[in-house]
Amino acid sequence: MGNRGMEDLIPLVNSLQDAFSSIGQACNLDLPQIAVVGGQSAGKSSVLENFVGKDFLPRGSGIVTRRPLVLQLINAITEWGEFLHCKGKKFTDFDEVRQEIEAETDRVTGANKGISPVPINLRVYSPHVLNLTLIDLPGITKVPVGDQPADIEQQIRDMIMQFITRESCLILAVTPANTDLANSDALKLAKDVDPQGLRTIGVITKLDLMDEGTDAQDVLENKLLPLRRGYIGVVNRSQKDIEGKKDIKAALAAERKFFLTHPSYRHLADSMGTPHLQKTLNQQLTNHIRDTLPAFRSKLQSQVLALDKEAEEYRHFRPDDPSRKTKALLQMVQQFAVDFEKRIEGSGDQVDTVELSGGAKINRIFHERFPFELVKMECDDKEMRREISYAIKNIHGIRTGLFTPDMAFEAIVKKQIVKLKEPCIKCIDLVIQELINTVRQCANKLGTFPMLREETERIVTSHIRERESRAKEQVLLLIDVQLAYINTNHEDFIGFANAQQRSSQANKTSSAGNQVIRKGWLTINNISIMKGGAKEYWFVLTAESLSWFKDDEEKEKKYMLPLDNLKVRDVEKGFMSSKHMFAIFNTEQRNVFKDNRFLELACNTQEEVDSWRASLLRAGVYPEKSSVESESSGASENFSMDPQLERKVETIRNLVESYMAIVNKCIRDLMPKTIMHLMIINVKDFINAELLAQLYSAGDQNALMDESQEQVQRREEVLRTHHALKEALAIIGDISTSTITTPLPPPVDSSWLQTGQGGGRRSPPPSPTAPRRMSAGQRPAGRGAPPPPSRPGPLGPFNSSGDSPQVPNRPNRAPPSVPSRRPPPSPTRQVPP
Repeated sequence: MGNRGMEDLIPLVNSLQDAFSSIGQACNLDLPQIAVVGGQSAGKSSVLENFVGKDFLPRGSGIVTRRPLVLQLINAITEWGEFLHCKGKKFTDFDEVRQEIEAETDRVTGANKGISPVPINLRVYSPHVLNLTLIDLPGITKVPVGDQPADIEQQIRDMIMQFITRESCLILAVTPANTDLANSDALKLAKDVDPQGLRTIGVITKLDLMDEGTDAQDVLENKLLPLRRGYIGVVNRSQKDIEGKKDIKAALAAERKFFLTHPSYRHLADSMGTPHLQKTLNQQLTNHIRDTLPAFRSKLQSQVLALDKEAEEYRHFRPDDPSRKTKALLQMVQQFAVDFEKRIEGSGDQVDTVELSGGAKINRIFHERFPFELVKMECDDKEMRREISYAIKNIHGIRTGLFTPDMAFEAIVKKQIVKLKEPCIKCIDLVIQELINTVRQCANKLGTFPMLREETERIVTSHIRERESRAKEQVLLLIDVQLAYINTNHEDFIGFANAQQRSSQANKTSSAGNQVIRKGWLTINNISIMKGGAKEYWFVLTAESLSWFKDDEEKEKKYMLPLDNLKVRDVEKGFMSSKHMFAIFNTEQRNVFKDNRFLELACNTQEEVDSWRASLLRAGVYPEKSSVESESSGASENFSMDPQLERKVETIRNLVESYMAIVNKCIRDLMPKTIMHLMIINVKDFINAELLAQLYSAGDQNALMDESQEQVQRREEVLRTHHALKEALAIIGDISTSTITTPLPPPVDSSWLQTGQGGGRRSPPPSPTAPRRMSAGQRPAGRGAPPPPSRPGPLGPFNSSGDSPQVPNRPNRAPPSVPSRRPPPSPTRQVPP
């Protein structure tokens, strides 16, 4: 009874497997199991049938087991089976169990020979079994048949590895006795994942089919390729016995008789056979569960802690309680208001490090995107000169004017001011889009109540659209105010007297020429492949130049480009390129960089491109104008300006430039303030003060607070999972303090083996099952006997010392004077273990 308490834990592990499989909730716990691994037709399914005492597994030639079968054996008074996919249906006829396995396999894999990693869960209750959980895996095959894919061997190996790589999985390595043990696929896979042999139990089948005069005694005595947990031999029914419906009880009796009467195995009879294997596996699994109990309990506790708070809320949850719905509505609206304010105003807690929030994006619109759009509206110098000359000539008409007409100045200024309407309206549109995106992101947290989320988003978005028209009216009013009165007495306006003097200094205002405007990484795209292709550099932009360095330490300068006569143009994104690009070129058609007429630069995002263009704008590098001017200039008349007219044009140009700088400065200052007051602050106040009232007036509050179906399922899953975990913890707590365990066998003693020297090809050793054997007194005495010379075995280490298990040099085992007890093996066949 020492391990009775732990035996109670095996059904618990079974129930956990079923619970977490049925609810579709990932348990993330490595539940202890025994995986049955072996080659095709090695006898794996027969071993499992012997455990149950019934014929219930599909049989035939080739690959039969095509899906993992999780077989849970439970000791009970009555005998019946139950599938997880047919829960509640009891199978008392085990022929029907076989038919259900075949049907379920074909349902997923098809009627031919395909395989699938999706397991079939079968639970068998019987008074003839001990509590065990085994996984019957497809046999390892080499050649695809039927409609199997060409990589069927690799697929099966990958499927097996999914199970046996877990530290909590015991490996039952099944190998037929009539094949070479050194070539066992099962032992090779087990060795790969369990080199110390701590989790591997060897099973030798088909002992009754070995050639006459041969045996597997050295294997079963754990002398050849020793395992820490040893080998157990079994004798299954032959195909003739199966077809003849030989009873498994009779087969087990015949197996017992075989071991008792065979001269090589009679001294091992008590540690051989299916009943002993079943008992050993039960004990090993029980002990393995106890060994993994601390980590198992720790994982359970961590998952319980993670679900405690949520499960406590759900446990007392009443979906139809009106007071709960009212309270939830208030909390949701308050949380929505807090989230919106944090995204707009910024917050120190829970800072997003992946992308910019709504407030940060609006800031970029105000101070980078909007100034850039303003400059794009500015008139080109040549175009402005032509417009001024036309204005002067049209004002004078048929007469020749002696003085510079101020009406020309006013006409050009008003035309430039009107152009500001477009970037101002575009700025409002961009801010509105960010506000709506922010509202949508905040509303996603209301996903538990779909109607509430939809209604909240609709109400706030409608209010933003209402404020949009108000904001646009106010901005257009600002432009109209500027048009209403041209204030030539402004303190920053240069006036007519200083216009000519200021013009000569317009391009020499580089007092802060060395001031750094921006630094950052950019990729130069138009470097030829012969010179290394596109490459990333560290760029430094000042008021006078654009320089780039090898890295951000700025020690190795690659190039310095003066900003004189430079402009920026857009570059379309390449078909295969993930980067966004722009180009810098010289207006005088000179090379910008080495032999290149333009410098093509690339960023990761369009936002970075816009930001760099805004920085270049501050440095005086303006965007390229459209080609409309060049097309229209060809069609326009070629006019010449006399020196007097040219002086008037230059004076007015300087006056317009000075006055538009005042207007732009004013608009750039007032636009963010206007949008902030009329839209952002207003929307924030609306959410805090009006949203709740609007929701109450929108319709039925009960329907508004109806949960989503996903939330209902989530609540049920959390409660079921939490209950299963708590129950498991309670049972483990009772068991772990009242059980004893059988210690793990000591490391395999391999000191009687000696590793061969040299790297040459291994000569085949004598058959491990050959009958040449010395008497008990003449055999090596284990640790004290001198090791005979031998070469390393092909399979590698399977013992704690790390030495390769060896095949002893049989001729040295017995002196010539000791006669052999059996005739020598057949010379035509080498007997593998």
